[in-house]
Amino acid sequence: MRCFLTHLLFRARGNGLERFGRYSFIATFGDRVWFPPVDNPGIPENGRYSFPFNRSRQQGPKAPWGGFHPLPPATMECVSVSSGVSSPVSPSVDVLVVGGGPSGSAAAVYAARRGLSTLLIDASSFPRDKTCGDGLTPRAVHQLEKLGGAEQVTSTYSNRGLKLHGFGGSVEAPWPESAFGTRGSAMTRASFDNLLFELARSHPEVTTWENATAETPVLTGSRLSAVEVNHNGQRRTVTARHVIVADGVRSTFGKKLGRIWHRGEVYGIAARSYCTSPDSTEPWIHSHLELRDEQGTVQPGYGWIFPLGDGTVNLGCGALSTDQRPAKVNTKKLLGFYASQQREEWQLGPEQDVASAMLPMGGAVSNVAGPNWMLIGDSAACVNPLNGEGIDYGLETAELAVELIHTHPRRDATLLWPHVLKTHYGEAFVLARTAARLLTYPAFLPAMGPLAFRGPLKKVAMPAAARLMGNLITEEDKDILARGWRLAGSTVSAARRGTPLWNSTL
Repeated sequence: MRCFLTHLLFRARGNGLERFGRYSFIATFGDRVWFPPVDNPGIPENGRYSFPFNRSRQQGPKAPWGGFHPLPPATMECVSVSSGVSSPVSPSVDVLVVGGGPSGSAAAVYAARRGLSTLLIDASSFPRDKTCGDGLTPRAVHQLEKLGGAEQVTSTYSNRGLKLHGFGGSVEAPWPESAFGTRGSAMTRASFDNLLFELARSHPEVTTWENATAETPVLTGSRLSAVEVNHNGQRRTVTARHVIVADGVRSTFGKKLGRIWHRGEVYGIAARSYCTSPDSTEPWIHSHLELRDEQGTVQPGYGWIFPLGDGTVNLGCGALSTDQRPAKVNTKKLLGFYASQQREEWQLGPEQDVASAMLPMGGAVSNVAGPNWMLIGDSAACVNPLNGEGIDYGLETAELAVELIHTHPRRDATLLWPHVLKTHYGEAFVLARTAARLLTYPAFLPAMGPLAFRGPLKKVAMPAAARLMGNLITEEDKDILARGWRLAGSTVSAARRGTPLWNSTL
């Protein structure tokens, strides 16, 4: 909604506008703007212009400037024409998206395509950085194709698959043929997030607020009536029919809605850096599954080098942890040691922009939905426990959430959204969490690693590992590996029926 006021604010009430003074004005209704006729610019003595909303919007005062005129949707400023000073109003939209990362920006794009007025807010200004490995699997690239951003990413750099190293062996594992294609990529999160944010902003249905923090949920029961937003230091109240929360692994706003992270399940700790390298166009992303610290102890995780095609590589390491078996490692220190091991081969420059993070995985969070709100992407722990990859799931859950809003706009999402997530990812995530939990046992990797890299299982295990680490098994796949993975998933899920998986206690 936009109100242009020549002197003083008016507000909508009933079927008309209530004035705060006897002044001329310009007001909007829905997607059209009404101008008073030039020969009658003031307010009647009764203080109100009233328009029956069932009359045609094409009808209006028959003066040169009178009548309704088109206005771009999702516009939410209130501007004083005489002074040029912005005055806050309470914007109302179809969809409020909290978080402008890949998940949130994708949700805004999909909402715009459905014709929904959308406000996309982020606590930072763009471009901004996020701790990430920056790798994009074919599954993620496939989602980018649907959004219309794939070529901008892959034209800079693309890769053919994984090279896996460890325990005395190395294996090339090309991305297998699948419904997602065989093209992967990588891009710094600063560039990638900015690309998707600008893509969302390009839609006229989308309004973006940067430096805008969702601070206080206004709840009626568990329904979000409004959200108090701090926008550039100014308090704004936003009302929305639906709210999509995509504020990342910490999910500060999600916590205020009741989100609980179950750290008894496996979670990840990771650190990443950027290094210059003449091999930044190498068409393979590299994973070192034998990740040792300075004392020679094998860590329950892996190191990675992801070429970025711009003269740099993303170098990082991650480890798996649970509350019962916490990873006893300083990831930044481990990253430095890992970089020293790879420096000569890759001709690495010093590590720059080192950052670390913890991330929930495999749906191990509760309370991801209420009557009119949903958590998506990292905020809903939609991260593969076997590789820490979450961008593909973030883009997918953005599409699923908007589709749910479109097809069931009045349905209570409290139990419906967890059901959607479980249907798409539940069994695979529980199985991956169980497999990842095995890696937290100190004796597991040293015993099994050599068999996978040097034993008779090498030719089978490594391509399968690439497929699993690339999140490239779908319900449509009918081969032996896919069938076996799904069977194992259903079996483990049945055995671990009580495990936390997007449960709701609201």
